[in-house]
Amino acid sequence: MAPTDDPLTASPPESPGARLVARLTEGRETLACAESLTAGLVAATVADTPGASAVLLGGVVAYAAEVKTALLDVPAELIDRVGTVDPDVAVAMAEGVRRRLGATWGLSTTGVAGPGPSEGKPVGTVHVAVAGPSGTVTRALQLNGTRAQIRAATVAAVLGLADEETGATRRTLAPAGDPRGTVGVSGHPHGPPEPHDPAPAT
Repeated sequence: MAPTDDPLTASPPESPGARLVARLTEGRETLACAESLTAGLVAATVADTPGASAVLLGGVVAYAAEVKTALLDVPAELIDRVGTVDPDVAVAMAEGVRRRLGATWGLSTTGVAGPGPSEGKPVGTVHVAVAGPSGTVTRALQLNGTRAQIRAATVAAVLGLADEETGATRRTLAPAGDPRGTVGVSGHPHGPPEPHDPAPAT
């Protein structure tokens, strides 16, 4: 019998969050989230997938600058210089939550959801970052829509970026004795490769 494209019988497309949970579960890897404008929506979206408890360690909602510095180790000097909506801040947040929670991967979001500009940045200016075993990658976004739409689009963007990065890791051959594999530092301009399993901060 020929396959059908009937939308009533076809399986729904797998979401980036579901793909991420499946891939990290397979690789025995873990995830932590550092969120500013999304205020927990990234972690909640990951947790919507059954089995997320195998990979999601937790998250930090760091809305205020002082929380970013105190809990995520974002340098106060950096925030004083560039503000909180900046790619380097997103990098520091992702790396900080990864280190603090001892996760394989750290995700971060920072930006302006509206209704008005903030720190001289227009509404919809967003930066997301993913920190992993081989470095950190960021993505700058300029989003349109309501406050809720911008926050939802930010969640989709950071999960999509994480899906890309973990997929790249999985496609690379693992070194002998390592079941996970790594990606090169090309495209990860924020420092040299880190160990696969960083110890939690003390």
